[in-house]
Amino acid sequence: MPTLQFKGRSAVETLHLSLPYRQLEPVPSYSRTEQPRLDDNLIIHGDNLLALKALMPSYAGKVKLVYIDPPYNTGNEGWVYNDNVNDPRLQAWLAQAVGRDDLTRHDKWLCMIYPRLRLLHELLRDDGAIFVSIDDNEAHHLRMLLDELFGPENFVATVVWQKRVSPANDAEFFSSDHEYITVYAKNIELWSINRLLMSEEQEANYRNPDNDPRGVWNSATYTCNKSKDERPNLYYAINNPNTGEEIWPKATAVWKFSRETHQENVQQSLVYWGKDGQSNKPRYKQFLADGAVVVPRSLWPYSEVGSTKDATSELATVIGSSNFGTPKPSSLVQRILQLATGKNDIVLDSFAGSGTTAHAVLAQNAEDGGSRRFILVEQEEYADTLTAERVRRVMAGVPGVKDERLREGYGGGFSFFQLGEALDEARLLAGSLPTYLELARYVFFTATGESLDETQVHEANQWLGESSRYLVYLIYRPDVAYLKRTPLTLAWAEALPAPGSKARLVIAPFKLLDAEVMREHKIEFCQLPFGIYRYRA
Repeated sequence: MPTLQFKGRSAVETLHLSLPYRQLEPVPSYSRTEQPRLDDNLIIHGDNLLALKALMPSYAGKVKLVYIDPPYNTGNEGWVYNDNVNDPRLQAWLAQAVGRDDLTRHDKWLCMIYPRLRLLHELLRDDGAIFVSIDDNEAHHLRMLLDELFGPENFVATVVWQKRVSPANDAEFFSSDHEYITVYAKNIELWSINRLLMSEEQEANYRNPDNDPRGVWNSATYTCNKSKDERPNLYYAINNPNTGEEIWPKATAVWKFSRETHQENVQQSLVYWGKDGQSNKPRYKQFLADGAVVVPRSLWPYSEVGSTKDATSELATVIGSSNFGTPKPSSLVQRILQLATGKNDIVLDSFAGSGTTAHAVLAQNAEDGGSRRFILVEQEEYADTLTAERVRRVMAGVPGVKDERLREGYGGGFSFFQLGEALDEARLLAGSLPTYLELARYVFFTATGESLDETQVHEANQWLGESSRYLVYLIYRPDVAYLKRTPLTLAWAEALPAPGSKARLVIAPFKLLDAEVMREHKIEFCQLPFGIYRYRA
C-alpha cells in the first residue's frame, strides 16, 4: 500500500509510544458534580496528544465513536505545532506559526495529526468508528493517512455537508459551500450503521391506493445496479400476471431478488404492477409499519443538519457570544450520533472547541432516553470559560430558547480534569508518588495492554482485577519507606487463592522468591517501577 511521505514523519511515527503517561488531576471547582471521577462525562484541559495518552489506561478499546474537527490548515489559523519531538532542528521548524505562505504547512499539519490518529485508533472499540470534519486543504492527505492507519478496507464514506445557506458572492472563483466528514470503521466487519427515522415529508409519500389491509406503503425499485455478468442468478424473466407478458430486466440492472425470493414476494402480494396492473416493470411494496427508517445518504444539506450560520447563532444563544472561529451546529454532530452510537456508548472529541459534541450528546440522550457519555479535550485556556461553560448551561437550561428541552436543561453533570505530572520512573524514584488507584491504572494497562476496570480494584487486598491473561495484583503504597521494606514474599504468595487457569501477575517493589517457587505458585513478577512490560496478544 502506498504511504504518505512528509517532512518530520520519522520523528512522529512513534511519538505516541514515547510520550509519558500523565495523571489526570480533578478540578472540583470547574466540575458539575460533587465528586469528580474518571467514569463520568469528562472535560479535560491540556494538550490533546498528552491527554489522549493519559486516557489510555482507563479508556483504551472502550470508545464507540470518535468525532474530531481538527484545524483545517487554511493558513489563516496561526496555529503552532508544539509536540515534544526530540530533534532540535525539527523543534525549531515546528515552533513556527503556520501561515498561508509557509511552503511546509502541509507537512506540519501531518506531523500534528499523525500521532493523534494513532492514539485515537487505540482508544476505539473494535466495533467503533471515527468521523473527521475536514475541507479541501487537507482532505486528500487525511484520506491517505487514514488508509494507512485504519486500513483502506475500513473506509466507509466521505460525507458532504452543505454548510452555507447563501453563496459567498465575494469568492474569487467558486463559493465554497461544503465541507467533508471522512468516516472510517476500526473494523468494518464488526461495525454497523443505524438507519435514520423518516422525516414527515418522507412519510407523506406512503399511501394506500389499493386499500391493502397492512396499511400505507410506498413502492421501491425491483432492480439493483449489478450486471448480468456480475449476478447471473438475478437475470431471469418475470411474468406480469395481469397481461401475461414476460418481463426481462436490463443486462446492466438485474432483479434485486432471487427467483425463490421473488416467488415469496408474489405469494405475499408485495409485487406491484401499477394502478391499472399493466406496467411493464414491477415495483416492490414497502410498508411503513415494517419500519419507518431509511438508509443514510452521503449528502447532508443544511436544511437537515444545520449550517455554519446556525452554529454561530446557537453558540451565541447559549453562551451569550458568537466570538468563536467556526463552530459546528449541534444538529450536525447529533446526526453522527444517531448513525454511529447506541444509547450507552462513549463519544470522544479531542478537538472540543466550543463544546458542540457534548451539547449534541446531551440533546440525543434527551431525545431517545440514552445515557451516552462524552469525553472532551481542549487545550486552549477557554476550556473552562467556553467549552465547559457551554456544557453547564445546556445541562442547567437556557432561558428564552424555542427548544423546550434545552430551555428546561438536559440535566446531568461532568468532571473537569487537567493534565498533571508524568507517571515516569524518574518521578517515582524521586519520591513523588501517585495514589494507589492512579498507579493501578498505569501499571495494569502497561503490563497487560488492557484498561483497568476500577470496580474490581480492592486496595486492601492489593487486587487490581482480571485481564484476558492474568489475575493482577499490586503491592504498593505511596510511601517510600513501605516500598523499601515490602517485597513479594513466600507468605504473601501462599496466602493467595488457589490458582486457576490464568497466571497471577504480581507488581511489587522487589521479590524474595526464586524462579522455582514462582512457577509452583503460577506467579509472574513485574518490578515497580522498573521493567513494566507490555503484552499485545
